Amino acid sequence: MKKLIYFLPLVMALSCAPKEEKTTEIETKEEIQEVPMTAKPDSVLRHNVYFSFKETSSQEDIQSVIDAFRNLQNEIDGIEDFEWGTNSSPEGLNQGLTHAFTLTFYTEEARDAYLPHPAHEAFGAILGPHLDKVTVVDYWTKP
Repeated sequence: MKKLIYFLPLVMALSCAPKEEKTTEIETKEEIQEVPMTAKPDSVLRHNVYFSFKETSSQEDIQSVIDAFRNLQNEIDGIEDFEWGTNSSPEGLNQGLTHAFTLTFYTEEARDAYLPHPAHEAFGAILGPHLDKVTVVDYWTKP
């Protein structure tokens, strides 16, 4: 009981302390700022490009092509993502194509603007002397 008497002043002090008011701000339409969407769309356009290189092209030549292709995303608006890799399929159905590249676009207009873009054409000049075969497949993803 004596211990309870010691805690009683503490409890009373805490109960008498001013309470913070909880407020909710209501914004008018003029105060609301629109934030750009960062979510990806449900479906995206994949531009898949498959290359094989000439036997005379060195690894440095091939790497320069890869680097130039990768850099297009910094030069052309509308390229949302870029991936690449080399064939690792054990099936042997690649028909000599060794390198795969995937560019992602959110609209056909973005892809269509990419194709004749001067930076894409400049990339073609870097690729041309080393290209043996190419295949391109575009498709809209389906969930």
